Amino acid sequence: MTNLFSIFDPTTSMMNMPLNWISSIMAMMMLPNTYWMFNNRYKMLWNMPMKMLNNEFKILLNIKNNKGTTLIFMSTFMLIMINNLMGLFPYIFTSTSHLTMTLSMALPMWLAFMLFGWLKNTESMFMHLVPTGTPTVLMPFMVCIETISNIIRPGTLSVRLAANMIAGHLILTLLGNTTMSVSMDILPVMISIQMMLLILETAVAIIQGYVFAVLSTLYASETN
Repeated sequence: MTNLFSIFDPTTSMMNMPLNWISSIMAMMMLPNTYWMFNNRYKMLWNMPMKMLNNEFKILLNIKNNKGTTLIFMSTFMLIMINNLMGLFPYIFTSTSHLTMTLSMALPMWLAFMLFGWLKNTESMFMHLVPTGTPTVLMPFMVCIETISNIIRPGTLSVRLAANMIAGHLILTLLGNTTMSVSMDILPVMISIQMMLLILETAVAIIQGYVFAVLSTLYASETN
């Protein structure tokens, strides 16, 4: 490790294969075969939060009959959360800390929402460019501001997720390197701080997946 940011380097390879990206599907490999074969406790445990998310996303999308509309957002949440949690284990590359991963999720969804909105609901999309109650003098400026805010949405989604993952992992790495050189008197305090930070990072891993999915749902609801 030549610098702190080398833990976010995805180019580690063996036999010309980028093995670091395998972490994105590592959790799927760890699931027992019975998970895919029939109903079991794993599925029952996972279905509980998924049903809650499904109900919440239906409210955000303002749809009465769910015909699979929320599946993409639930799948996005599951993918991000699993990758974030897997990145907390030692020697596992956190793929969601890299813009290649986060932008690959945010940009296609945003493009799909924009194409659907401008082709199917053109008038509604124009209405979103001018908020209700805007003075006539400010309308041209509001159109420019809203247009820019719409264009930068995939960037803000991807950068927010990557930056949060990088920041938390950097703090844990810095404390881990410092702990090796402290005296035995301070060692229990450092270990306690690291444990609390690890709990915080676990919460951040779940929250960031939830934030990404909710913001994507809100962006989709504007086009409907």
